[in-house]
Amino acid sequence: MKELYVVAAIGLATPLNLPVFRAGLEAQLARNPYFRSIQVTDKDGTPRWVRTTVNMDNHIVVVPRLELDETDADPDKAVEDYLSSLSTLPMDHTRPPWEFHFLDVRTSEAASIVVLRMHHALADGMSLITLLVSSSRSAADPAKPMPVPPPPARRAGAIYAPPPSTGALVWIWSYLLLAWHTLVDVAAFVATILFLRDPHTLFKRVDNGEPQRPMRFIHRSFSLDDVKFIKNAMNCMDVDMIESGKSDAVRWGNRLGYILLPFHLAMRDDPLEYVRKAKRIIDRKKSSLEMIVVHMAIDITFKIFGPKAGAYIFNNVLRNTTVTFSNLIGPPEQIELCGHPVAYIAPSVYGLQQALTVHYQSYSNTIKVILAVDEAQFPDFRQLLDDFAESLKLITKDVAAKASTKPIKND
Repeated sequence: MKELYVVAAIGLATPLNLPVFRAGLEAQLARNPYFRSIQVTDKDGTPRWVRTTVNMDNHIVVVPRLELDETDADPDKAVEDYLSSLSTLPMDHTRPPWEFHFLDVRTSEAASIVVLRMHHALADGMSLITLLVSSSRSAADPAKPMPVPPPPARRAGAIYAPPPSTGALVWIWSYLLLAWHTLVDVAAFVATILFLRDPHTLFKRVDNGEPQRPMRFIHRSFSLDDVKFIKNAMNCMDVDMIESGKSDAVRWGNRLGYILLPFHLAMRDDPLEYVRKAKRIIDRKKSSLEMIVVHMAIDITFKIFGPKAGAYIFNNVLRNTTVTFSNLIGPPEQIELCGHPVAYIAPSVYGLQQALTVHYQSYSNTIKVILAVDEAQFPDFRQLLDDFAESLKLITKDVAAKASTKPIKND
């Protein structure tokens, strides 16, 4: 993760009160040892974390005003330009690699913006969302801590299912199928590390040898109710990524799992066929231990052969695939962070070997789609978001039309 960074834009529903926000940061970050550490390298080349003194002035960047084009004074575009500029700025690793940027500018969705930029080695998305939830208060009643997301429902798939009542033969067959799917998936993952590459399409970056180019971060909010409506109509399962908001509920650092998903480029007459196809792929992946086995194998490789072996696997998987998808469940209701109500949360990353990264972040009754795009490869990047919106509209409309012809159950 040498050049991999997190950029998380948090829209605030009120104008920025910097002293209040700063005091909240000082109180919360003192709980997290990673935010008070720097990485050093031992004589044998092994990196490790060492505690250091944090000077908050070195980690707070106040932007008094953004440069707005005189002919097109668009604050949303100005914030977007500023976020893009962060992907080209180096970070001083002689101090803990994180910083907060405060943009006191009103946009179409927020009264002010706070941007967290940090090295990905500090934490993964699960850790950051847990820190966010545990550091926030309920916007409805700031005297109370933020209620944690509900526990996940019982998961589906062969490994989670109880022995069937139809007999031992079916039970044995289900585990043989689990073993076969795991073997096939792990073999495909190893092949992807070594030689198997995606074909070159519009979405795949073709210039892996060039220096890292600036990324553009764009996002749009969608109705979570619409997504749930499609999920229920298509009989899809929830994807729950976090079970508790307590700061000690997950391990800090990075506990990454990988799963390879085939993504088919096709034009279909029925919009719902895209959802059906995705559901079939996910159902098939649920009958596999690919993520668990791959995570264990990478962990063992890292411990035996060191960070360079881990980096080889990490970089080759990204270099040989096309798009990275990541999603996290956020607070189920509006929160207040450091005395400021939060309007939206839009996390992303830069430093990957791919031209497009897609993040999904739920918050209250909305879901954010955040794209990190290589502007040189996607000059019409806003059209991508328009396509997301149009696709969701078509799928929702089609689901509603089919649902209206069926009897409604009272459950």
